[in-house]
Amino acid sequence: MSDQLVLSAETRDRGGKGASRELRREGRVPAVVYGGKEEPLMIHVEEKLLMKQLMTGHFMNSVVMIDVGGKQIRTLPKDVAFHPVKDRPIHADFLRISKDSKVQVAVPVVFINEEASPGLKRGGVLNIVRHELELICDADKMPDDIQIDVTGFDVGDSIHISAVTLPKGSESAITDRDFTIATIVAPSAMKSTAGDTTVDEGEAAEGGDEA
Repeated sequence: MSDQLVLSAETRDRGGKGASRELRREGRVPAVVYGGKEEPLMIHVEEKLLMKQLMTGHFMNSVVMIDVGGKQIRTLPKDVAFHPVKDRPIHADFLRISKDSKVQVAVPVVFINEEASPGLKRGGVLNIVRHELELICDADKMPDDIQIDVTGFDVGDSIHISAVTLPKGSESAITDRDFTIATIVAPSAMKSTAGDTTVDEGEAAEGGDEA
């Protein structure tokens, strides 16, 4: 489960490009907290602290407690905009959430036990169609990643969402189809050995459309 992060903030009275530029010159990043049937709250946070949390790798699927004057607001980061040249954060959006609410997040997938895949041991290649899964999770139980076991998968096999055991409190946001997450494809040297080693082109096309 992702750690709960705390981000200190101060309110800002003025919006607009001029006020935002002034904040950025002072090492601050303008941001807004919205949702929860409350008025949007304009804030600014320290750029260095925001960058430190972004570098954790799981900032976008973590609960972030925004501390404003000693009062903490439970949020989920929804967007961080970066300067196109300097690659510095220039604005952030946070969604208010309650402890028992459901949230939709993109969670990275991690493949394990590759040494136990007959297809990979024979030189096959793991073709990842989806690097992240869109999940609906309990706000206090968001996973850092989803581990997918490739034990027993051979060349030509596809891994679908139905084969993945999701953590308790999580479910796929896509429910109308059994979409492909990855396939085991044959390298060129293996493709002529047997007809069943060719990739299911329909699955690959389906996955490409969904990604």
